[in-house]
Parts: sequence; C-alpha cells; structure tokens
Amino acid sequence: MACITIFNPSPTPVLLHRSRGNPKMSNPSTDPLTSAGRFLWGRSLPPQPLISAVRSTWSTVWHLMMRQLAPSSSTGSYSRPAGSFPSIDLSLYPPTTSLHLYAALSCPWAHRTLIVRAIKSVEPFLPVSIAAPGPDGPWEFTSSSVHAGDLVPGPDRANGRRTLRDVYGIRRGGFDGRSTVPMLWDVDKNDVACNESYEIIKFLNSWQRTADINDIDLYPSQLQKEIEEWNRIIYPSVNNGVYRCGFAQSQEAYDEAVNALFDTLDMLESHLGTNRYLCGDVFTLADVCLFTTLIRFDLVYYVLFKCTKKKLVEFPNLHSYTRDIYQIPKVAETCNFEAIMDGYFRTLFPLNPGGIRPALPSACKPDVLSKPHGRDSVCSNGLTSFLVLSRGQSMQ
Repeated sequence: MACITIFNPSPTPVLLHRSRGNPKMSNPSTDPLTSAGRFLWGRSLPPQPLISAVRSTWSTVWHLMMRQLAPSSSTGSYSRPAGSFPSIDLSLYPPTTSLHLYAALSCPWAHRTLIVRAIKSVEPFLPVSIAAPGPDGPWEFTSSSVHAGDLVPGPDRANGRRTLRDVYGIRRGGFDGRSTVPMLWDVDKNDVACNESYEIIKFLNSWQRTADINDIDLYPSQLQKEIEEWNRIIYPSVNNGVYRCGFAQSQEAYDEAVNALFDTLDMLESHLGTNRYLCGDVFTLADVCLFTTLIRFDLVYYVLFKCTKKKLVEFPNLHSYTRDIYQIPKVAETCNFEAIMDGYFRTLFPLNPGGIRPALPSACKPDVLSKPHGRDSVCSNGLTSFLVLSRGQSMQ
C-alpha cells in the first residue's frame, strides 16, 4: 500500500482587485500542477480521452491495491483473512507466565484487549506496546522516550524492534504472514501466544495473576452460550460488517453488506430498548465487542466506509448504550479519537487518496459522550450489573 504526497499551495490569503471590470489575482504565481494544466488545456476541463484513460488506469490500480489490502471473493465481497495464531490454551499459561500485549489505538480488534486489560486491572502484569500505522501502512513503533502513560504510540517495550513485522519475525521459524494487532507475546518462549482478539479477551478475563486482580467476570458460565450467540450475530454483520461495506469491490457486495449491517443495528436498537446490555443487566465480553465498533461508527465508518443509512446518534438506544459503556471506569482512557481518525483517514490510501482527515463530529466529543446516558433505568431481569457494583451503588 503506497501513499502520495500532495503539493499544498501557500496558505497566504489571495487578494483580488478589479482592473477593467475583471477580478484578478494580485499574485499570478500558481503551483506547478495548475500551471501545467493551464498550459495544456487553458481553463477548460481536461479532454474526454484523458479522463477516460485516467479513470481506467485508476480503477485498475485501485482494484489491485484493494485485493492486497482487503482480499475479496469473486463477487467483490470482503473476506477477512483468518489469524495465524487463532487460539490460546489457558493451561499452557499459568499465572507466573510473562506475557506482553501488542496493540494499536486505531484498531477496533486491539481496542477490545485494551478495554478488558483495563477493566480486569491486569495492567501491572501485562505491559503493552502501542504501534501506529507507518507511512505505507505497516504497524511501526516510535522511538519517543517521552513518558505519557502506556496508552500512547511508543517504542517496542518487549523486544526493542522497529516494526511489528520485525517482532513476528523473531519467533522460532520466523513468520511471513500478516503482522496484525492485537498480539499476545510469550516473553518466556519468545513466541506469539495468540493474535485473535476474541480469544485474547476471553483469556484475559480468566487469567488470574494475583488475588488483587479485579474479580469481575465478563464471561460468566451461565451466560456463555448467550454471549457466543451474540458474537455470531454481531461479528459478521457489525464488527466485520462495516469493513465489508468499506472494502466492498462491487456494488452488489456493498449493497448486501450495508443492508445486513443496518438490519442488525435496527434489531440491536430494539433489543436495547428493554435491556441495558446485550445479556440483560450484565455487562459482558459481547458488549466489549460491540462497543469498539460503535464508538468508531460516526467517527469513521459513516463517512469512510459508506455506512450512510443512519448515523449512530440517530439510534437513541444504541447511542446511549455507547455512552454508558464509555463512562465505565477506565474505558474512556482507551479511546483516542485523534489516533482512530488518523489510523483510517490518513492510512487507508485507496479509500482516501488525499489523506485529508475530516473534523471530529460533535456527537463524538468526550464531553458529549460523558453526558448522562439514562441507561440505569433500563433493567430487564433484576440482576445487578458489575458497573453498579463497581460504583458502590445499589439497585432500588
């Protein structure tokens, strides 16, 4: 995936004055591209044959890049590649195991792991290295030594490598697949433990390092079947559904994806009208998985991925549900909206060649997300959610 540098004209204001009744620019100099265009065609549009040639060339190059960025089926539908290290055996990683988490702030899949790491309070036992998209897309680490907390792009704190690909490459036998986040690294074995987000958050929920670990269970045994069922609904249509919209390479593929996405959002909107969380009054891993897509919806997916039927703010229950989770202690600290927007608008070159990042939507600003959500009154089965317990409140 390649990026281009676009020449930016001088920001100096252009003054106009009238001469013989016609407005003229006081500074006649223009950028080279404008000068070349006027030399060839004057002030007219480029000739039709050139437009057709450029359109054909761009379409070919776009499809070529998209096939590498987002592998698709024969119908143009995005097909997410399976992870190379999709599972983790809890019995192989006792509490004494030294593990390290590799994540990125823009990635919704990595965001899941940062939220569970925070809620379970395993930060002291699970250090993290935050990567950021490099100029050409691959995840890179910065050399900045400024200490501003661990949830900022910085150096590789486990292996001292420059890129995530370099980290994958030092495992025994090497690695030539996709170097993705999140990735759980086994420091003792110098190997990848897992790079599948859902398996990592289930592992972190069960991983008990000390008695001081937060004993909140986000995957309780009595709800596991329900959580898995929600995941089977949410993953293809919402979590991966927004990518199927944005990475669609045919109109038919896009139409199918966008309809499935909004049909599911409509169903979730109805469900959350009478349930505080997906599994009633209990916050679970299913909510974590849904939240990391919803918090990016109006911010990125509505515009860049063409998920334009409705904004999230137009779904009253889904929007208040998102604010409810955002206000859970320590969750907001995992949400870096500038990094999220940069990670999409300035990195996904085939979708946004100019690299221009739009303004932050007002509904996505922290002060709006921190407004009262009113979800406390939405109770379905009389159970007390972990959030109420963590805030020292009691159900009336």
